Amino acid sequence: MINEMLGQNDIKELNIAFADKTPQELLRYCMKHFGARIALSSSLSIEDQTLTDMMLSISPKARIFTLDTGRLFPETYALIDKTNLYYGIKMEVFCPQTEALQDMVRTEGINLFYESLDKRHRCCQVRKLEPLSRAFKTLDAWVCGLRRSQSVTRGDVQLVEWDERHNVVKINPLIDWSEEQVWAYIREHRVPYNKLHDQGFPSIGCQPCTRAVKPGEDIRSGRWWWESPEHRECGLHRKD
Repeated sequence: MINEMLGQNDIKELNIAFADKTPQELLRYCMKHFGARIALSSSLSIEDQTLTDMMLSISPKARIFTLDTGRLFPETYALIDKTNLYYGIKMEVFCPQTEALQDMVRTEGINLFYESLDKRHRCCQVRKLEPLSRAFKTLDAWVCGLRRSQSVTRGDVQLVEWDERHNVVKINPLIDWSEEQVWAYIREHRVPYNKLHDQGFPSIGCQPCTRAVKPGEDIRSGRWWWESPEHRECGLHRKD
């Protein structure tokens, strides 16, 4: 069922109307339209840090939340603090449910995700998807830092789309941006970013599931590198 505040025809019209507009123009419209029921889901990537800067420039009350899986890099935790201090905000943090996490680790082991795709999906479900579902309880729309050029799994993502899996409107302001454009924004506006990017990590997730990549490799090749490229999503952006 399409969100009552924005129907399927409205979504199509928004994609047409904002096709040649800036990310800030789309964000300004959506933030006004959805009010307190829109938020950025931030993984602290350069894309999400760019969107954090854009949204807070539009409104200092913009909602930003992140998922603390319990397995993030120390540099990522440091960036959460740095971002909060830099912008004078308190980012909303959602963590896994203790009992579900304990049960998974007790029955499957701490590093179950290396054993099979199903077990990796279970880990992502407990550590990321369930906390995300709690975040969505107060939202009608979520802002994402997806870009089409990031991976083979994101080639058909639209600027604005209905997220059937999570029952919210999904807004992807940077969908047509290149990595170079994102970095240019980061540098021009002096946006805080994860220092692991300077060490060969273009995409940063949980520490056991992320490694540095070599020059010329796909930017997502360091995520779940033991799996085939078409499986390298945690489930947040899957449409099946």
